[in-house]
Amino acid sequence: MEKVPRHVGLIMDGNRRFARRLMMKPWMGHEWGAKKVHNVLEWSKELGVKEVTFYAFSIQNFQRPEKEFDYLMDVFCKEFDNLIKEEAELKEKGLRINFIGRLNMFPEKVHSRMLKLMEMTKDNTDHTVNFAMAYGGREEVLDAVHKIAEQVKKGELDVDSINEESFADNLYLNSNPDLIIRTGGEKRISNFLTWQNTYSELIFLDKHWPEFEKEDYIKAIQEYSSRERRFGK
Repeated sequence: MEKVPRHVGLIMDGNRRFARRLMMKPWMGHEWGAKKVHNVLEWSKELGVKEVTFYAFSIQNFQRPEKEFDYLMDVFCKEFDNLIKEEAELKEKGLRINFIGRLNMFPEKVHSRMLKLMEMTKDNTDHTVNFAMAYGGREEVLDAVHKIAEQVKKGELDVDSINEESFADNLYLNSNPDLIIRTGGEKRISNFLTWQNTYSELIFLDKHWPEFEKEDYIKAIQEYSSRERRFGK
């Protein structure tokens, strides 16, 4: 492949529908989906993708039924604990783990593990994985506006110096995905990286997230490579 995207965003849709098809409880599909995340990280490294952002849990997902929510929190804790145990391997791979969103909305057991993983991997620089959790694109923009307003109020920032660059510095994530892939058959962005996705190439797949395979990833990158990115010019 000639042109590999530096940063890929992934909207992991279809876990519950996949589980229903297998006659399982809908929320059990999230465990299958979590396993797929590990695969995608390995494939990204092989293919030369330097940064990956997973849309893991939106602010709206907090409205899920209590039983499903509790199950999901346990899945997160289990997966984060596994990553914590792999500290030496993460360092060897140079993988930095980052979480973006209103993280303090999570139960303490989840929040503390996220903070530990970010601290533990902050000096790793070869590859970055961002997990968008308690995340919403509009909410991210609003939070950035609040931060900038506070800086102006305190005299730390002049209104006339506010531009795209200074605004982006106040977002959860100052990195724009070159390619966004959404599984599950829906053809929308669903409040994912609202500011950052302005010129992202979009690819929508009918497969549910647990069915996403390396061949699908390669095809998506090949499709990206064949497109001419003009950035509005």
